[in-house]
Amino acid sequence: MMASRRRGPGSRGLLAPPLLLLLLPPLLLGPWPAAGHGGKYSREKNEAERPAKREPGAEFRMEKLNQLWEKAQRLQLSPVELSELHADLKIQERGELGWKKLKAEGLDEDGEKEAKLIRSLNVILAKYRLDGRKDARAISSNSLNEGTEQDSLEDPRLEKLWHKAKTSGKFSREELDKLWRELQHHREKVREYNVLLETLSRTEEMQENVISPSDMSRVQEEAALHSRHADLKDRLRGISQGYDRLRRVSHQGYGAEAEFEEPRVIDLWDLARTANFTEKELEAFREELKHFEVKIEKHNHYQKQLEISHQKLKHVERFGDHEHVSRNKERYAMLEEKTKELGYKVKKHLQDLSGRISRARHNEL
Repeated sequence: MMASRRRGPGSRGLLAPPLLLLLLPPLLLGPWPAAGHGGKYSREKNEAERPAKREPGAEFRMEKLNQLWEKAQRLQLSPVELSELHADLKIQERGELGWKKLKAEGLDEDGEKEAKLIRSLNVILAKYRLDGRKDARAISSNSLNEGTEQDSLEDPRLEKLWHKAKTSGKFSREELDKLWRELQHHREKVREYNVLLETLSRTEEMQENVISPSDMSRVQEEAALHSRHADLKDRLRGISQGYDRLRRVSHQGYGAEAEFEEPRVIDLWDLARTANFTEKELEAFREELKHFEVKIEKHNHYQKQLEISHQKLKHVERFGDHEHVSRNKERYAMLEEKTKELGYKVKKHLQDLSGRISRARHNEL
């Protein structure tokens, strides 16, 4: 299931900006001049560029993200998929605009922040089938298909765990729904790992043909590569531990001691308990996770309502009168906007919580 090819930290590292851009599809590269001639990542462009402003009717302030959004709509993603993509693109835009400010101040000299943003964009492209690959798989729509078999888990081991749990008689309907969400979440973590691993492999292959301009540059490249390999190693360890936990749950059922329901919250709590938090800090983090879980549940509720409203609107457009159609369109638009808003808040909160854990773990070193 997982890509096995990995290179050691001794390989050459971070791409110079023009090579980094080669990792992106033509859709995103087309409108930009080459770096060094006023391109998006050139010094001249960043020094002279004014803050991006959203064009009238545009969803985002950055043109390349508007292009992705328009492409996604042409692909006819489901309403829930579109709302999730919208939130991911908002997070991406926030990061890129922040990076531009850093760059204008002469920071991010080694390009690691830029490279991280490009890696996150690669994950988005693969996740929502925007990378042009014919064999790209459909993303999960969170809890809307939970407990069904229409959405493949893509891994025979996970399928086996799911079948065992369904036929064991140890799970209530609610517990099966919870387990299905956890299995889907595990699948998404594996997908993201594979995208990042493939991106790193391509980076290293391309870097083999690049001559480092100085010893200092080479040291920076080695350090950047080492950091990326360490991140992948941590992700792989988390995937392995997550699978062990799912195997245990599928065999034994959920115990009464289960503290959280949502997979993302469970992951955060497991990571927090191994981070360098004091007892007081860990307790405060636990309380914040409870609030975060409520926020996720509210988002899930609106996602379900959005899907129901979408199905109802399609029916009404075929058989209803004008007034009925208009009323349903208004409700759908309201739910769509609310779902986007909540989706962004959930992802932003998740990003903040993950960052706090990462900093605490870094302080251990």
